[in-house]
Amino acid sequence: MLVEVPHAGLALDPPSMSWTVAPTRSVARDADLYVDSLFADAPALGASLLRAHTSRYVVDLNRSADDYDGQTVEGGSTGDRPRGVVWRLTSEGYAVLRERLPRDELERRLDAVWRPYHRTLASVLERKRERFGFALLLCAHSMPSPRARGLRTLVPPFLADVVPGTRGRTSSAERWIDLVDTTARAHGLSVEHDVPYRGGYSTGHYGRPDLGVHAVQVELARRLYMDEESLALDPKGAERLLQFVRSLVTRLVTEARTAARGTEASSQP
Repeated sequence: MLVEVPHAGLALDPPSMSWTVAPTRSVARDADLYVDSLFADAPALGASLLRAHTSRYVVDLNRSADDYDGQTVEGGSTGDRPRGVVWRLTSEGYAVLRERLPRDELERRLDAVWRPYHRTLASVLERKRERFGFALLLCAHSMPSPRARGLRTLVPPFLADVVPGTRGRTSSAERWIDLVDTTARAHGLSVEHDVPYRGGYSTGHYGRPDLGVHAVQVELARRLYMDEESLALDPKGAERLLQFVRSLVTRLVTEARTAARGTEASSQP
């Protein structure tokens, strides 16, 4: 099992600074704050952990490398994709970029951050698949409560506590999706599948159950563990959610080990 936290990063690399106008607070607001801390025990529980250090304002690791429009990057498509692999607008609709990026700046960011991250992610999954017969990827994210301004008006008025995203249950076998669901409900958390997040690039790209890789994106409601205005951690809420996260990783790892032993046994002559 591998846990990835692609939106944990807050760093703006020096070359990108001259292109960026978004204030530091926006960088933090659009990061998945504290999610990497919630999953920090994953290695001790038997799972690998991959977290990003660079802000999604530099490059969004949960988008495909060609997901950008002509308003964001020179030579881009005619569509309107302000939050693709490079963000042109914050989640609240404010400008991230001073001006449109040249293609060579996009390629620099892809070479510096996006490609190394996904080479590592793909390599870890392949090693696990070869060793155990399959690999399980948990894509860990957080989701803000709907706000009255900007694009948040497009989000349902109330979000569940936990949203498993599996592209309509196509990125993973049912057993892993159901295990996320039952573990969340056992901890008193509400669950809604694929609404409003169906899973991003990692879920869709790596989630190939037919090839032995299962991917589930898990969105955690920020209201459960932080003050969304001050961005301060709520210790009591964070402790409750931490118990859920530890239980989730433990149950997934335990079930995966059982499944791996079954796969190994069935492959014997």
